[in-house]
Amino acid sequence: MRTGAAGFPRWLLLPALIGFALVVVPLGALAWGVEWGRFGALVTTEAARDALWLSLRTAAGSTLLCVLLGVPMAVVLARARWRGLPVLRALVLLPLVLPPVVGGIALLYTFGRRGLLGSHLEALGVQIAFSTTAVVLAQTFVALPFLVLTLEGALRTAGHRYEQIAATLGAGPSTVWWRITLPLMRPALISGAVLAFARALGEFGATLTFAGSLQGRTRTLPLEIYLQREADPDAAVALSVVLIIVAILIVLLAYRRTSPIPGTQLGSARTGGRAE
Repeated sequence: MRTGAAGFPRWLLLPALIGFALVVVPLGALAWGVEWGRFGALVTTEAARDALWLSLRTAAGSTLLCVLLGVPMAVVLARARWRGLPVLRALVLLPLVLPPVVGGIALLYTFGRRGLLGSHLEALGVQIAFSTTAVVLAQTFVALPFLVLTLEGALRTAGHRYEQIAATLGAGPSTVWWRITLPLMRPALISGAVLAFARALGEFGATLTFAGSLQGRTRTLPLEIYLQREADPDAAVALSVVLIIVAILIVLLAYRRTSPIPGTQLGSARTGGRAE
């Protein structure tokens, strides 16, 4: 069988090129449809600026929340040996396959005024639904599985070897965590955070259902694009290009900073003692 210079069968090129075209051609068509003469005016309206700024702020907040919650979740899923772990993993990954609007309804029935928790929060004067906080929660709900899945896979691939060596050298669990486990999964953490940010930035269905569409408060850029689709299609196309450019820049910047860890700090772990 003939292989290309890179060592793969040449017949794989055809489906690969079709796949690349399926991604690139629609993006090119979108750029072709932009009214470039009016581009600046279309993307600098007050509504567009508010939507972009809100999207960046909420996506950053939801990504931080994903990291704070997702790292411990991934460690538990990768390292624990509980009997019900497969069921727990399936529930955690469920937002990947659920329609986002279903997630929005679930959040509404949890944090809405008459929701499971929302009714009690309402009594305390705390309202989450249809607020900026609701946008962050909706984005976190749909983005969290991306980070958890990435980190869990990295931890399973890395195995326990380095952690076991550090433990035999006298390192305690907390020392092993900070000096071995965390450095090992740093590249995966960056990749997972980028995926989570990108997913949060483009979230639409759960946000609309749970947070609504209030300019400057809950109307993110995807919602603004949807509204402009009927009111001003040229503005919708221009804002779509802005969203694509922002996403590409963030992904490129993050992946440039991602580098394999050349080694682990076994020596430091040895001197770190049994800090808990």
